[in-house]
This record gives sequence, structure tokens and C-alpha cells, in this order.
Amino acid sequence: MMGFENLILLLVEAGFYFVFMVSLLHLRHQLGIGVFVAALGVMHFLETYLAAVFYIQLPFGVISPGSSVLFSGKLMMILLLYVKEDAAVVRAPIYGLLAGNFLTVGLSLFLRHHQTISAVPGRVADLAFIDEMGWLMLWGTTLLYIDALAIILLYERLGRVFKKSTAMRFFVSGIAVLTFDQIGFFAALHFLNGAPVAVFWGGWIAKMLAACAYAVLITIYLHYSRISAIPVSPRPISDIFADLTFRERYEDLLDRSGRDALTGVYDRSRLEFEAPRVLSAMLAEGKPMTLMIIDADHFKDVNDQFGHLAGDGVLKAVAACLQRSLRNNDRLFRFGGEEFVVICEDLPPRVGAERAATLRETVEAEIRRPDGQPITVSIGVANSYVDGTTLNALLSTADSRLYAAKNAGRNRVIAE
Repeated sequence: MMGFENLILLLVEAGFYFVFMVSLLHLRHQLGIGVFVAALGVMHFLETYLAAVFYIQLPFGVISPGSSVLFSGKLMMILLLYVKEDAAVVRAPIYGLLAGNFLTVGLSLFLRHHQTISAVPGRVADLAFIDEMGWLMLWGTTLLYIDALAIILLYERLGRVFKKSTAMRFFVSGIAVLTFDQIGFFAALHFLNGAPVAVFWGGWIAKMLAACAYAVLITIYLHYSRISAIPVSPRPISDIFADLTFRERYEDLLDRSGRDALTGVYDRSRLEFEAPRVLSAMLAEGKPMTLMIIDADHFKDVNDQFGHLAGDGVLKAVAACLQRSLRNNDRLFRFGGEEFVVICEDLPPRVGAERAATLRETVEAEIRRPDGQPITVSIGVANSYVDGTTLNALLSTADSRLYAAKNAGRNRVIAE
């Protein structure tokens, strides 16, 4: 009976850990990635301490929550961080943990030479315990470094086998690497504490169950957060950390070089690079993509009456207004002059037309010329469900509808 109660508590702990850590990861753009990384680091001492001294009885054996729930969860969180970001970001928490544990061991060597006094009755510093925890944490972090590298490599390789199953990639990667970790960490526990073999087998079974549970939870999260999680490298990976750090730097350079100097939104060259990729992904998933061409009405009049600086200010204000009104995964580009292009993933024709109408109303309500008159826009809308499956086809259709909107009196949306 006690074993089943412990099992239920363990599942609750795993669920709480997952929800808490995934929430921090999901909010990393608002809170900063440092919050997630710091939470991983803070948990390392508790993981190691529980794995060394805290054991519970389950129906299938003796296990420690520190190893089966917390460490297994940390490794799967690191893989999820890689999926959401890249290996350059993953390096930071691992190197930080390794450096911190070296510092712990080093400082404990100095601390033992102090002549201590008993300032608090009945309490004496246990430096032997600090030593033991320090070495265990150092060994555990070294294993974590190897584990993180191995699980990323394996995850990439498995993309060629499980092309459509994210859950299987996480699960198989998890069970393989957690098996290796269980062998390595148990060896240290056995050497330092004399841990019995029953701890190894119970812990191994628990880690396999944890890998399965976390793989399912992560897959559900990735599905509902609408984030692609199955990028597969087409070439062999010799050093995944160096490889993906280079990719991050390349994409950062691409991001900065593909910006319009005036408005700060993406420029036309970036549209020609991004849009075909987004469209191909949507077609492969059987989802629609909406494309809008937005033109600021009577923009030449603004330049003629108030000067080009005022016109530039209007363009920047329109771009900022559009950007604020879009979803996080929508993309805004300056197409040229006073024209902008918006591409929206997974937006069917009717919803795309409604979104365009909302953008038009928002610009009219928020943006003013220097004389106080509202700025309006005309919008032509095309959708991959009904108007074509290439970027040129969608641009051509949206452009013809934009001109129809302008010829019909401007300040309107035409979507069919």
C-alpha cells in the first residue's frame, strides 16, 4: 500500500516539476532565459542530495526522487531547451553547473583549515558531508555534460527514423541516455556510500518510466504551443555544439541584415527568403497560409504637404501599429515604398479576411497625419487554400486585390 502511495506522490511531483519548468521556458522571451537556467542550477544540489540519501519504496523497487524525477526531468528540459533554442544556449547551464561544483569542491578544501567555534548550541559544521556532496555534484555534472551532448546527438539521429513522431524521439533518446547515466551515477554512489544493487535496478526502472512520461508531456506541450520540434540535420554531426553555435550566429546575422533601415521590420529580401519556407511548411502540414499586401492610402500627399521626414514618421508609425496587432508567429515585411506584406501561418481564408479587417481598423483608429487626419490603408488578401501554392501566385493575387481595393475607394479589404 505504501508503495502505491509513494508512486502517486512521485507522479504528482513529476507533473509539478514539468509544469513549473516548462512555464519558465515558455515565458523566456518575457522573463529572460536566465530565469529558466537559474532554476535548473538551483535544483542541482537537491537532486544530488536526494539521490545520495533519500530513498522510497515503490511496487517495482527502491528509488530516489532526486534521480528519477528531478534529474531525469532536468535532462529532458535540456533537450527541450535545445529544441526551442539551440546548443549554444544549452551550453550555458551545463558549464555553469560544472564551474559551480568545481568551486564548491575547491572552497571546501580551504574551509576545512579554519579553526571553528560552536556559536549555535548543538550545531557543528559537517565538512565531510560538504565534501561528499561536492564530489557527487561534480561527478553528476560531468555525467550531465556527457548526457546532454549524447541526448542531443541521438535526438538528431533519430529524426531520420521517427520522422513524424516527436514523442518517440524524446522517449528513445531519454531511455538510452538515462540508462548510461544510471550506470555512471550508481557507480559513484556505490563507491562512496556502499549503495546496494537494488538501488540501481529500482532507479533504472523509474528513469525509464520518467523518460516515457516526460516524452508524452513534452510532445503535448510542443503540439499545443504550435512550435515545430522536428528539425533534422541533413548532414552528419561531428560536434553538435560547435555546429549549432555557428548556425545561431549565421541566423543572427541574417536577422540583422534582413531588416528595413527605416521601420525596423523585415525587408523584401527577407520576405523572399522566409515566405517560401513558411509556405512549404504549411503545405506539408496541410495548413493554410494567409498573405496580405497593405498599402498606406494617399501617402504621396503626406510627403507633398508635410515633407519626407513626416512621411517617414508615418511609415514607422504604421509599421509599429501593424507589428503590435499581429500574433507572435506572424511576420511583417516592408515590401517597398508605402507597401507592407504580412504572412500568417495556419489562417484559413475567412479568418484571414477578418484579421486584415482588424488591421485596417486599428491603423485608422491609431495613426494620424501631422494635420490630425487619420491614416488609412487598403489591403489585398490571398490564401494558399484557394489562391495558389507558390509565393508568386499569392503575391500576384493579393496585389490584384489590393488594386481593386484602391480603385473601389481605398480604406478597405478585398479578400476574394
